[in-house]
Amino acid sequence: MAPLEKLTLTALIKRSADLYADHPALAFVGDTPITYGQMYQKINEVSQLLREQGVGSGDKIAILSESMPNWGIVYFAILQLGAIAVPILPDFHPNQIRHIIKHSDCKGIFVSEKLYDKLMERETIHLTLMVLIETFAIIPEESPVEFISDLIKKGSRELEKLKEATLRMAGVEAHKVKEDDIACILYTSGTSGQSKGVLLTHKNLAANAGFGTQIVDVSTKDRFLSILPLSHTYECTVGFLLPILQGACIYYLSKPPTARVLIPAMAKVKPTYMLSIPLVIEKIFRTKILPKLTNSAIKRKVYKIPWVRKKLHKIAGKKLKALFGDALRFYGVGGAPLAPDVEKFLREGGFPYSIGYGTTETAPLIAGAAPFNTKYRSTGPAFKGMDVKIDNPNPETGEGEIIVKGISVMIGYYLDKDLTAEAFTPDGWYKTGDLGVLDKDNYLYIRGRLKNMIIGASGENIYPEEIETFFYENDNVVEVIVHELENKLVARVHLDYEKIEEEFTGGSHSESKLKKRIDNILSDIKNEVNDNVPGYCRINKIIEQTEPFEKTPTKKVKRYLYVS
Repeated sequence: MAPLEKLTLTALIKRSADLYADHPALAFVGDTPITYGQMYQKINEVSQLLREQGVGSGDKIAILSESMPNWGIVYFAILQLGAIAVPILPDFHPNQIRHIIKHSDCKGIFVSEKLYDKLMERETIHLTLMVLIETFAIIPEESPVEFISDLIKKGSRELEKLKEATLRMAGVEAHKVKEDDIACILYTSGTSGQSKGVLLTHKNLAANAGFGTQIVDVSTKDRFLSILPLSHTYECTVGFLLPILQGACIYYLSKPPTARVLIPAMAKVKPTYMLSIPLVIEKIFRTKILPKLTNSAIKRKVYKIPWVRKKLHKIAGKKLKALFGDALRFYGVGGAPLAPDVEKFLREGGFPYSIGYGTTETAPLIAGAAPFNTKYRSTGPAFKGMDVKIDNPNPETGEGEIIVKGISVMIGYYLDKDLTAEAFTPDGWYKTGDLGVLDKDNYLYIRGRLKNMIIGASGENIYPEEIETFFYENDNVVEVIVHELENKLVARVHLDYEKIEEEFTGGSHSESKLKKRIDNILSDIKNEVNDNVPGYCRINKIIEQTEPFEKTPTKKVKRYLYVS
């Protein structure tokens, strides 16, 4: 197979269009995919449309849309011109979106019909170009929401005109893009409340897309089912650029990935590859699988016997694989730690999972392992092309901050030299802010965030994330945050109130009796956790969190809102 002549995304898409011209590339579930040849033609047409609208090298063009085939077409069309893509997470608040557009100095934006209303205050963001992503129609200024539906029906007159012309610009323009040119600015969702514009080059992204081939063998026969936002670097690099590099076909959902939508989609597509955040598989395990294994006193007792549990997990694992279409070879989990009990089930059930580790600042992959070459609780070894070491390791445990050097590390944060300087060591290693340890095989284990670490009364390092995993062994717990309050360890716990109310048999079902039941559950949880953690990690108090924790668009809890 021909290697990339240059590590640019324009070289990547040109190579794939040449190699896989007649192979299926992109589609909504249930639709006939467009081929790589058709995809490349459409990229050139949209790129020409942008050029005729005055977009050129160095201009920033935002993308605000759900994941869909046209998202990828727009992404490459922007890059063909030497322009810079600014993907925006669909779940961002309108205020955050306006901030990103202003901060990045975007000239134009591609927006979907569903998200257009987030841009209604157009005069505050000074965009000179707005394009509807479904049809590539230019949206006139001050267009009401109702007008967008008409544009969907009419399609793009501008693009129809371009189809009549012979477009030869793409091959010429692509060669002007250099490896070290900025390809995109990605704004982090921010668990600490601060959104930063990460500058990633063509080389960063093209090289990182190639990392995936070190652990998976993707080909033109593979089918990816995309359920995560393409504006997140994990999905964009591993779920989009990697399959495009290898000529696979990617399918998108036309609706949010609820069980009602996802299950029939998996049956239709029979995906061989999927990427997910832990929340998805954890919810499946806790709501569909675990209750069937522990829905009686006898079953709960038997389930605690290791060899019985393994046998039950193997049976359940086969059923789960069948639910996913029975063709799955790779289920990548990233974005947050996977709960230990869920990972144990996936391992014992023979489910082809892989836990990757990375950051937006590293485009994103740092470490990973192929399915069935994983180690329990590890993210795997570093990819070739990335150097990982532990900074200032604890002499006794080997734990310290994970720092990284390599071809896919960002060049910095947009318009913030001070923050960029803080992110690197004096000798150029990127500081991830994560605490970890390497074993003898160089497999990486994540302990938690450096900023979340608590120093115990006798100087012990306490990692809240590790304590939190013990809470999830109780199926009444939905979410938890462990933190320090008045020099004591406390846990804020959000319970599965629907489940508790369904199981509650308190006679008159009075509020006072239900409250007492909840208090007893919280007390039991506290005792269970304290029985399983070291003395210096014991929880002093549990605070009931009656409402779900507020989360970032990537479903991480905004800890800073709850930890003083």
